[in-house]
Amino acid sequence: MFRISSSLWERIHHYASFPQTGVSLQQMVLFGQNPGQGTLLRGSQFLLEELPVRLAHRVKELDQLPHNLSDMPSINKVKNWYAQSFEELIHFPPVRLPPDIRAAFLAPPADPVSLPESHPNPSLSYQYYSDDYGTPQTGLGIVSSPKNGKGKNGNGGGNGNGQKMRIPMERRYYANMSHVKDWPPEVREYNRTFTKTLEAIKKRHDPTVTTVAQGVLEWKRSRNARNINLDVQHWLDRFYMSRIGIRFLIGQHIALNTLQPHPDYVGIICTRANVHDIVQEAIENARFVCEEHYSMFKGPPVQLICPKELHFAYVPGHLSHICFELLKNSLRAVVERFGPEAEAFPPIKVIVVEGKEDITIKISDEGGGIPRSAIPLIWTYMYTTMEGQNIDQDFTDSDFKAPMAGFGYGLPLSRLYARYFGGDLRLISMDGFGTDVYIHLNRLSSSREPLP
Repeated sequence: MFRISSSLWERIHHYASFPQTGVSLQQMVLFGQNPGQGTLLRGSQFLLEELPVRLAHRVKELDQLPHNLSDMPSINKVKNWYAQSFEELIHFPPVRLPPDIRAAFLAPPADPVSLPESHPNPSLSYQYYSDDYGTPQTGLGIVSSPKNGKGKNGNGGGNGNGQKMRIPMERRYYANMSHVKDWPPEVREYNRTFTKTLEAIKKRHDPTVTTVAQGVLEWKRSRNARNINLDVQHWLDRFYMSRIGIRFLIGQHIALNTLQPHPDYVGIICTRANVHDIVQEAIENARFVCEEHYSMFKGPPVQLICPKELHFAYVPGHLSHICFELLKNSLRAVVERFGPEAEAFPPIKVIVVEGKEDITIKISDEGGGIPRSAIPLIWTYMYTTMEGQNIDQDFTDSDFKAPMAGFGYGLPLSRLYARYFGGDLRLISMDGFGTDVYIHLNRLSSSREPLP
């Protein structure tokens, strides 16, 4: 059983005093094109700096949660996972480079590349997310990492906000190493070993969402609470948004190191993601789950109106998850309104439109809608309209492998995934008729991560 020693706590507090560095999809694509061993080494160096900072912020926060939430066994388990991963990264052995390679690595390239400037993520204006739940966020008693984004590239800058300075983004996450032709075997071995370490860390954290949910459930039961407090809600938003970012950076690095090159992919980012195909697949998957759950021969029909050649740079997995969750909700609402035995169902309509800044997906159903008083509740974690749901102790799947209706995480998590790259998720309901959900996706790919 892993335990956090006092010396490890010191290191955690030290790393938590640094700001986190947000990266944009644009920057990730530019960095990861045609990656050689030197570029991958530079990526490893960046992650060895950045991930411990992000993990340290979360460990510190997990230790200082309000209302004795930190005392719950499942929350402690997650805190120890984060601390263990932090320890593995800070003790990862450094690469040994021959003097000539080290000099080439440190020298400024002959044709310096400037990363495209990233823009503050509009999600930060919600500040996790005071306007989302109808109550201003004041004095919530949660330790939050100071806002970054003061510097040009989102490095925080250290200008009077109590956090230490960090090196500019271009010098940390981008290296034009084309002038080095032969990399020694030590570099290849280092990249391979570091990738294996990241794979083990990613696997360790797979059940984080459900384990934290279990911890919140333990806390609710200990207090006989029906709903979770607003400050706990804000913490969950921040914690899960941070988790999305950590897993994205790790997943991208693993993919760059292990996947065969593909003309349309840079790691897990698809530079020409076909929106029609991704949404169509989500429709088929959601209908399959619905038909299985209700033992139906044929579920409600779903009409897709979308240009077949609409492409943009995005992570297909994120978009697929968001659409799948929302379609699942719409299908369930329609089936439960008309009954599984109904001979015909009104169709669910999915309309996709490309604008100047956004690609917007609207999902409309006639499932009866949601009462206006319940609208703020649908964005809260642990709120579900399914009765008798509990979290299986052995449930270790990651974020979106939940059944037809799970433990009230589908909508709030989907919104975080949309906001991660500068998009959003909005819901308008007509009580007694149906619901329209709008997924806004930033097609310019220039928003950096909204780091809490």
